Amino acid sequence: MENLDLTVLRALRDWRSAGHHALMATVVRTWGSSPRPVGSIMGLCDSGAVVGSVSGGCIEDDLIARYTRPDAADALQPAAGGAPSFVKYGVTADEAHRFGLPCGGTLELLLEFDPDAAQLADLVRALEGGRLMRRSVALADGRATLVTAQAPAALSVDARELANTFGPEYRMLIIGAGQMSEYLATMALFSGFAVTVCDPREEYRGAWSVDGARVLADMPDDVVAAFRPDRRSCVVALTHDPKLDDLALLEALDTEAFYVGAIGSRRNNASRRERLKEHFGRTEADLARLRGPIGIYIGSKTPPEIAVSIMAEVLAVKNGAPLPRDLDVAYVKNAQTQAAAESACGVG
Repeated sequence: MENLDLTVLRALRDWRSAGHHALMATVVRTWGSSPRPVGSIMGLCDSGAVVGSVSGGCIEDDLIARYTRPDAADALQPAAGGAPSFVKYGVTADEAHRFGLPCGGTLELLLEFDPDAAQLADLVRALEGGRLMRRSVALADGRATLVTAQAPAALSVDARELANTFGPEYRMLIIGAGQMSEYLATMALFSGFAVTVCDPREEYRGAWSVDGARVLADMPDDVVAAFRPDRRSCVVALTHDPKLDDLALLEALDTEAFYVGAIGSRRNNASRRERLKEHFGRTEADLARLRGPIGIYIGSKTPPEIAVSIMAEVLAVKNGAPLPRDLDVAYVKNAQTQAAAESACGVG
């Protein structure tokens, strides 16, 4: 699965380019619990086709019904002069229940009618090219403008305009094309990441079976350099082979990647750190961002379970969610080792 914003924007572009009327809905405010965050977008075609979401489904059903029945009393129609309109759902407890919103949840949408096809094409092209874009919509007439953004920003709305930042896809570079990499790549793809897999070993690369991931045969450190990880990128080394992992990790640590990590036991990760310091002159400060053992502690034993724990940690770091000490693999295993030793010695 590709980045959801891109999916919606591509669909809107295609519908409008084909001459269809279309509606773009953006979540602009929420009160209480909300199924989708502020800034989420949805596209709706006059044929009834829908891409993206603004809730768990019931609000989408209502929007489809009101948009595709122009003669209905509560039909959704553009305001005079092409101005977008606001609509609220869940204002009362009964309405929140009817639309399947969480307890106390209310959300407000901005509805844009017939966004410009050429500008949508420009926006999609910029995002596909890896650029961060800010799209502003004038509330008086619906006219939208695009500018390149320097940094991600939350949606903002005032009496004059709405501005929403759209970023390029999050990217994951996986070093190694083994079985665990297939599980991790699959989860990353349906989480909206663009996935690249690098493995110069033909016997692993030739058996790769996950559609949607780009597979490269070059040496990992060269791939990392060409990949140019940014703040929306993560690099995960899964080969267990220092000849492949170490140089790639060193290259990745010199970038803005939000996550750099390698699989391995506590002993293997300690050995890796010593190698990088001894042979490459790195310091503990240089290696502060290197994660390992990677993943969160869920008692995982099998490749799919380990991939789940890795993906969970990647998403937590991406989303800025704090990870309690009890989820740190090294901490939990050290504690278990100490408890086992004390038990064997009759301590406690």
